[in-house]
Amino acid sequence: MKITRVSDVESGPNPHRVDARKVYDSPNATAVVISLQPGEALKRHITPVDVFFYVLEGEGVVEIGDEQETVGPDRIVESPARIPHRWMNEGDSVFRVLVVKVPRPTTETKLL
Repeated sequence: MKITRVSDVESGPNPHRVDARKVYDSPNATAVVISLQPGEALKRHITPVDVFFYVLEGEGVVEIGDEQETVGPDRIVESPARIPHRWMNEGDSVFRVLVVKVPRPTTETKLL
């Protein structure tokens, strides 16, 4: 058994320049916890694989393709491969989301 304390995982470099901690990485999937401070946002991008997001804390705006929705904790959002998407924190408290990419990508995310 392996147990990981998310706060012990260092934030890695990423093109969005936000707190992003890779908490799981296997040949089958990758999971990252992203924390957005008030006013922070991910750049619009495309992933080569399906992604699902689980909102852990706070409230954020998700944009997938032409759709946009504000979501809070305990919500799962599905994002199909190769569809532009991003997250924005327009609130006044931290917003945290678990990002799971399935299967594990073999090519890089493309910024738009």
